[in-house]
Amino acid sequence: MSRPGRDDAPDRLYTLTGGRSRSAPATPFDLVTLIVAECDPVPGMQSEHAVILRLAERPTAVAEVAAELELPVSITKILLSDLLAEGRVSARHPRKADFAGLPDPDILEQVLVGLRNL
Repeated sequence: MSRPGRDDAPDRLYTLTGGRSRSAPATPFDLVTLIVAECDPVPGMQSEHAVILRLAERPTAVAEVAAELELPVSITKILLSDLLAEGRVSARHPRKADFAGLPDPDILEQVLVGLRNL
């Protein structure tokens, strides 16, 4: 099985990004950045942009968007930077509070040691 976007014709990816190979330098995207749509898709919009806006009706990670589009993350970041520049999406990193329910790392370490001793 090939990775998403791996078998896509290079000219298709070139067309999707307008020839760009990187997103804008100041864009805040990494794999866990949450994307939220700020508007609905409009007629005449690039189809991938419209799909992103529909996916991002609820906070959605960049990695999830790339998987749904079946495009490489690098191409997805370029598309997201377009939408961010137009004010059509907002981006934020998950808050520390989102991880407040995680167990203490010391307890996890003790469990790991116990499992290794089995």
